[in-house]
Amino acid sequence: MSKVQELIKEKCPNGVPYKEIQELCVVTRGRVISKNELRDNEGDYPVYSSQTLNNGVFGKINSYDFDGAFVQWTTDGANAGSIFYRNGKFSVTNVCGLLKVKEEYKSIMNTNFLNYILGSVSKNYVNYATSNPKLMSNVMEKIKVAVPPIEVQEEIVRILDKFGELEAELEAELEAELEARKQQYEYWSKKLLTGTNKCKLGDIAKFTYGFTDKALDLGDARYIRITDITEDGSLSNNDSKYLNITNANSKYILNNGDIVVARTGASFGKTLYFNGDYPSIYASFLIKIELDNEIILNRYYWHFSKSSLYWNQANNLVSKAGQPQFNSNAIKKIEIPLPSLKEQQRIVNILDQFDKLVNDISEGLPAEIKLRRKQYEYYRNKLLSFEELQV
Repeated sequence: MSKVQELIKEKCPNGVPYKEIQELCVVTRGRVISKNELRDNEGDYPVYSSQTLNNGVFGKINSYDFDGAFVQWTTDGANAGSIFYRNGKFSVTNVCGLLKVKEEYKSIMNTNFLNYILGSVSKNYVNYATSNPKLMSNVMEKIKVAVPPIEVQEEIVRILDKFGELEAELEAELEAELEARKQQYEYWSKKLLTGTNKCKLGDIAKFTYGFTDKALDLGDARYIRITDITEDGSLSNNDSKYLNITNANSKYILNNGDIVVARTGASFGKTLYFNGDYPSIYASFLIKIELDNEIILNRYYWHFSKSSLYWNQANNLVSKAGQPQFNSNAIKKIEIPLPSLKEQQRIVNILDQFDKLVNDISEGLPAEIKLRRKQYEYYRNKLLSFEELQV
């Protein structure tokens, strides 16, 4: 029998009471804090918002609205219902709410325990019926949570804090491994791709702009847009869109091994080596690069497009007035080291192995983290399940 089970058996012989949040806590909302206010009043105190990256820090300011231990929740948007434990001097924006345990209940409710127990149920109360999901104060106030004896709460907090520390350490190790592999790939790509014989892309390639149409949720062909190209030059399967094949767009269907590059916006310069076995049409913000394969291999060019040798040139050639533009007039000026086809194939074989290592870790990293989080959520929910003991 675990210590938690022993404590529950000892301290809760007659069951566990449940109380509404509005009885236990003072419920408040954040305020509008603009980027201008942050810039003009830069300081040491964090301002938290609805984002989940960087621990939710929106910026830092020279004053604070709250001081002490609180539970923060996100009221609006894609992260509505996300729960955070805050302790210290800080402020929150208007898309956040805060819970402060009332003085008269501090002896029976641990703030971090409230954080954990709300985190296990809060998403169940989010209103997803509108385009902007919400968990507003009037709903939060009515949520009932278990209030086991304080000794039980403190033991559960100790266990879950430790579990969270171990999870963070694992994620840091996996991230470090991924970064090391990326650095190895960059080192070898630069070393292998550096050559004396160079030519301009415009001398060995033709350029064709993509097809403009309204994306569909279903269709005959995948519709590949600039947002579908990932940082590492592969094709994302998130939010895939489609088109029906017509006479007008059939000439924009990609073949296995084709190369397309993003020509505008923040994604400019990202290059995709298409290796799909299904019909796919490339969109108008992409340019297909048709290389002379008697001189250069498509796969060799793709590896080159991921190297600093390529990006140093791309960043200098892109038009930066307004929205970045990397059109065919700029792309054709890119200079490429051009060894023999045999040497290109040797380089491709080596870099493909490094690329596979990076991708295996990249794919494995989210999967491993997801698995750990599922384990954590399962264990957390098991520890925080008091329904059978409710009185």
